[in-house]
Amino acid sequence: MIKLEPDAQEFHQAPRGNRSPATCHWKCGDACAQPVPNPSDNAYVRDVIEEALTRRSFLAASAAGLFVLSGFSALARAQASGNIGFKAIGLSTEDRLLLAQGYSANVVIRWGDPIARGARRFDLANWSARDQEAAFGYNCDYISYLPLPYGSANQNRALLWANHEYTNPELMFPGYSAGKPTKEQVDVELAAHGGSVVEVVRAADGSVEYLPVSQFNRRITALTPMELTGPAAGHPWLQTKADPTGRRVLGMLNNCAGGTTPWGTVLSAEENFNQYFAGNDGVSNETLKKIHARYGLPAKESGRRWEAFYDRFDLTKEPNEPFRHGWIVEIDPYDPTFTPKKRTALGRFKHEGAEISLAADGRVVAYMGDDERFEYMYKFVSKGRFNPADRKANLDLLDEGTLYVARLNPDGTGEWLPLVFGNGPLTAANGFASQAEVLINTRGAADLLGATKMDRPEDLERNPVTGLVYAVMTNNSRRTAAQVDRANPRPDNKDGHILEIMEEGNDAGATRFRWTLFLVCGDPKDPSTFFAGFDKTKVSPVATPDNITFDRAGNMWIATDGMDGSNLKSNDGIFAVPTQGPERGYVRQFMSAPRGAEVCGPIFTADGRTLFAGIQHPGEGGTLEKPLSLWPDGVGTARPSVVAIRKDDGGVIGT
Repeated sequence: MIKLEPDAQEFHQAPRGNRSPATCHWKCGDACAQPVPNPSDNAYVRDVIEEALTRRSFLAASAAGLFVLSGFSALARAQASGNIGFKAIGLSTEDRLLLAQGYSANVVIRWGDPIARGARRFDLANWSARDQEAAFGYNCDYISYLPLPYGSANQNRALLWANHEYTNPELMFPGYSAGKPTKEQVDVELAAHGGSVVEVVRAADGSVEYLPVSQFNRRITALTPMELTGPAAGHPWLQTKADPTGRRVLGMLNNCAGGTTPWGTVLSAEENFNQYFAGNDGVSNETLKKIHARYGLPAKESGRRWEAFYDRFDLTKEPNEPFRHGWIVEIDPYDPTFTPKKRTALGRFKHEGAEISLAADGRVVAYMGDDERFEYMYKFVSKGRFNPADRKANLDLLDEGTLYVARLNPDGTGEWLPLVFGNGPLTAANGFASQAEVLINTRGAADLLGATKMDRPEDLERNPVTGLVYAVMTNNSRRTAAQVDRANPRPDNKDGHILEIMEEGNDAGATRFRWTLFLVCGDPKDPSTFFAGFDKTKVSPVATPDNITFDRAGNMWIATDGMDGSNLKSNDGIFAVPTQGPERGYVRQFMSAPRGAEVCGPIFTADGRTLFAGIQHPGEGGTLEKPLSLWPDGVGTARPSVVAIRKDDGGVIGT
C-alpha cells in the first residue's frame, strides 16, 4: 500500500491573499488581480441576502429547515436523523492526509502513473509529451465511478474518470523559468490537461487499485480532436483557419468539475479557459474584443505563454479560438473510440460543473455555476426525455433544450429566466442575432436578463433524498461595503456560503423556486456565520466550500478550496453535514489534505463503502527546489493523486 503520511516537511507560508499566488496564477489566471469582468448593474446576491436575513420568519424557517413562505407547499422532510457517526478531526497545517478515526485511504493513481501498454514509468528528470500522453494527467478534479460492465450494479470493478484541470509547471519541471517556458515544457503541459479513464478494482480489504493496461484506459488532452454540437456549432464565431467549419476543435482546457449522466457518460466542464489566450488588445473586431473582455481574456500576453509556440492561443492571429472553449464536454468512458462532444446548448461560461437530475416528466436537467466573482447560476433543461431502455437514444439529449439563469428575489423566491433568442432584450437591437450568439456570449445575455450576481457560484447539486438543490458560493474577497447592507457586515467574503433551493413542486424542471441560507461559513465564533440554526459551539470551522456530494442518507459532504487564504488559515479538507433531522447543520471535519492541496471531486460508490477524492496541486506555493509538500511518496516531488477512502470495519462511510 502507498504510504500516505511522509515525514512532515518544514512549513514555509507563502504570501497569500484569498489563495496562494501560485493558485491564482495557474488555476484562474490571476482573476482576483484583474478588474471585475461583470459590468452589469444587476442585483448583488448579498443585497438580497441582507433583506432576507432581516426577516425573522425567514431565519426561523432556515433554522427549522422548512419553507414557510406563502405560495408554496412546505417540503415534508424525512424524519430520519441523518446523523454522522464519526468524531470530527481538527484543522491542520501538516503535510499529510488526515482522516477521522476508524478510516483509511490508499492512493489509487497519481500524476505520471502509466495507463497504456508500453508506457514508461514516471521520471521527473526525463519526461516528454509522448510520455505524458500515455500517463495519468496533472491536477485531478472531477471524479466519476462507472460500474463494469455497463448497466450493472457491480461496485468492485469499474471505470474511474478524472478531469485534469490545469498544470503547475514550477512543480513539474526542474529549472522552470516563469514566463519563459520551453516548447518541450508547453507540450507536456498540453498533454497533462484534459482527463483520464482507467479501469479500477476494489479489493476485499476495501482498497482500490487501477489497471495499468486495460482496453478502456484512455487519455483526453488539450490536443484531442472533439466535435462542437448543438445550436452554436458552425457559427462564424467558431470558425478558424484550422477549422473553417466551426465544428471541430482540438482539446479541452481547464476542466474543473462535471457530472455523470443517467446513460453512463461523463460531462466535463471547461472553467478558466480565458487564461490560456493572449492579445485581446490586438483584436480589430470590436464586438469580439468586447465579448472576450467580458470573459476576462488577457489584453496582452498570457501567464503561460503558450502563444509563443502555438498561434491558436494568440488572439491577434486567431480571434475566434476562445469561442471554442468554455463549454460542457460529453465523453463516453465505455467507448474508447468515442469523439468527445462540446455541447453548446448548455452555454459558454466558466463552468464549474454540470450535475444531472431528472425533471418529473423525465427531461434531463443540468445545474451549473459560473465560477467567478459576481457571476450567475444556470440550469439546462432538455427538450427530449431520458429513455432508460435505450442508451443510444439518450446520447444527443443535451443538444436541444432551454438554458436558464437564476434571479433571486429578496422575499426568498426566485425565477429561472430562459436564455432564448428573441426573449425580452435578447434581440438583434441588443447585439444578439441568433440563439447561437446567445449561447456563445452567455454572460452577456444573462446580464441583459437581470440575473443575480453571486459570490463565485461553483457546485450546484440536487440532494437525491430530499430533492433540494444546494448552490455553493466559494468566496468573494472583492465585495465592498457598498455592495452589502448592515444586516450582514461581511463585505470581504473570504469564507463563502451555501444556499438551499426548493424548486416549485420539488420538480427540477420548474421555472420558479424558493431559496434560503443553509450555511454561512467561517469560524463559528464569528457572529456572521450560520449553520442552518444548529448550535455553533459544536460545529467544525469550515470555509471556502467548493464541491459537494451526498451520501445515501442525504448528508452533504463538502470539499473545500482555499482555506489557507480564508479566515481559518488551514489546509483544505472534507466536511460532512446532515441536511435534515435534528442534526441539520452540524458540520464535522472528516479529512484534512496535505499542504498546498485543494480537495476535489468527492464521490461515493453506490454502496457507500468507498469515497473517492482528488488531491489537487499538493505543495502549491512552493517549487521543486523549495517544496512545501512531498506528498504522497515523501520523495521527488508532490504528485496530484486520486485517493480511495474506506471505513476500517468495511461499513458504510459516515455511519
